[in-house]
Amino acid sequence: MADRTVLISGGGIAGPALAFWLAAAGFRPTLIEQAPQLRTGGYVIDFWGLGYDIASWMGLEAEINRIGYHVREMRIVGENGKRVAGFGTDVLSELTNGRYVTIARSDLSRLLFEKIKDTTEVIFGDEIVGLEQNSDGVRAQLKRGGERDYSLIVGADGLHSGVRRLAFGPQHQFERKLGYAVAAFEVEGYRPRDEDLYLMYGLPGRMLGRFTLHGNRTLFLFVFTVGESPLPRALDLQKEMLRNEYADGAWECPPLLEELGHTDELYFDSVSQIAMSRWSKGRVALTGDAAFCASLLAGQGSALAMISAYVLAGELLKADARHEEAFGSYEALLRNYIRTKQHGAARFASALAPRTRLGLLFRNLVTNAFIIPGLARLVVGKEITDALHLPDYHWR
Repeated sequence: MADRTVLISGGGIAGPALAFWLAAAGFRPTLIEQAPQLRTGGYVIDFWGLGYDIASWMGLEAEINRIGYHVREMRIVGENGKRVAGFGTDVLSELTNGRYVTIARSDLSRLLFEKIKDTTEVIFGDEIVGLEQNSDGVRAQLKRGGERDYSLIVGADGLHSGVRRLAFGPQHQFERKLGYAVAAFEVEGYRPRDEDLYLMYGLPGRMLGRFTLHGNRTLFLFVFTVGESPLPRALDLQKEMLRNEYADGAWECPPLLEELGHTDELYFDSVSQIAMSRWSKGRVALTGDAAFCASLLAGQGSALAMISAYVLAGELLKADARHEEAFGSYEALLRNYIRTKQHGAARFASALAPRTRLGLLFRNLVTNAFIIPGLARLVVGKEITDALHLPDYHWR
């Protein structure tokens, strides 16, 4: 088996970012993705801080700002569509020194793939279904591609990580559900269009967001409270659940639920975190949401994926591929930082979709108060700014 070969499972954000930095460190990465091709659609992310810095070091800053969105206002509307609260995003630009952009997650993934196409073998339409470790490496059993041997395997395959299940056990051992579900879909030709605005409409325990995309497309995001029962997996049952949840909604709920009936691509999942006592076992490690999902509503999942990929690859370089040493340093450097981000994400989820009318009123009052100089920094500054120093690994 060739030395320094790494199989990475997951083609979202953490996977291709890790492949980039592993190649820069002298490793030979292979990336495997269950989907038959790069995913499209989904949702948009706010991108800032250390994740933004890492993307800049990869030479992606100009392209991210070209295809991204520079939102000028987050606006909460009432039943008639009129503004009831909101704030200008200049406060976020101030907190991030102007390094803040909104981008479709699928667009960021595509840009990362462009960076690895000449250094990484990419396998689409396959997945790891078995792992066998020994003193020299790991044998991966692929669903369609037979058996392959690697020095290391990294699970970068998200909240529902297959690598985590194979190496550490079933998801329920590590999943912490926050009591919400999220759904998103896109519509072409929807009117009205509000460029560079993020619009939110709230009901007790429910939020509906609308965001105007490039190419005459509009993105809709649903966030709503759920119980302990498993979420439906079938598309028709997911649509039925959304219709029931938002049947009494005003604003644009009726036309949106009508549009929902026409879509075949609906993102639908629980809002959960992953909490693990360790992120590696032998020659298998986890990164990004597979290791420590902060929840989709945290708004920082992609940035944390970029950060963890950078540190994991860097520590392997620093340790000269001694994986036990590298994995230990990787966790020691990031664990407290990630724990802080997870705590902040749990608070943010309840603020995004308060469960009572009084909670909605309080949320709106706080949001409006962001116009007071210095208050935004006091309220969200700790969540926005990154209190972590990334090492310089002296990449090859």
